Amino acid sequence: MSMLLQEVVGELSKLPGIGRRTALRLAMHLLRMECDSVDDMTTAIARFRHDIKHCTCCNNLSDTELCPICTDAERDRSTICVVEQVADLLSIENTHQYRGLYHVLGGVISPMQGIAPSDLKIDLLCDRIEQGGVKEVILAISTSVEGETTLFYLMSRLRRFEGLRITSIARGIGFGDELEYVDELTITHAMLNRREIE
Repeated sequence: MSMLLQEVVGELSKLPGIGRRTALRLAMHLLRMECDSVDDMTTAIARFRHDIKHCTCCNNLSDTELCPICTDAERDRSTICVVEQVADLLSIENTHQYRGLYHVLGGVISPMQGIAPSDLKIDLLCDRIEQGGVKEVILAISTSVEGETTLFYLMSRLRRFEGLRITSIARGIGFGDELEYVDELTITHAMLNRREIE
């Protein structure tokens, strides 16, 4: 195998869910593409990686200081949906059922991976609630062990806000499922059937 081909396959196989065989197929497809198209693709990837920012309000990905969701005057500012990752936010947005704001934690508490509560954007969430106007926080966290740990930690932090309604998405989503991979209909039902956390 060509050293150049081996290098490309090695780099592509670093992506999640891409094994060496799939990486080889992708590399061969890139070889069949027009050079200008490949250049456009690599330029877009490089620009994305170097220029992308995190919204200073909700931690969503953005081209500017504030993401489009946070600046949208039509959104319900009294409700914040807390998710682990940006991919979870996108999954909920694709249902077109939720019109509130979001907060992206940036992961879940995982002592095994060295992720502590201080590594997540929990303080930023509390700061947003302290500013006033938030009536409900929806916890849309995966049902993994780490997700449940994060959920309980968040509940303990959020209970100090008097009058704040804390809900969790309905658990129609299977234990261990990643929200990013759940179909839109299941997410829709989970959002509509959320429950109060005791």
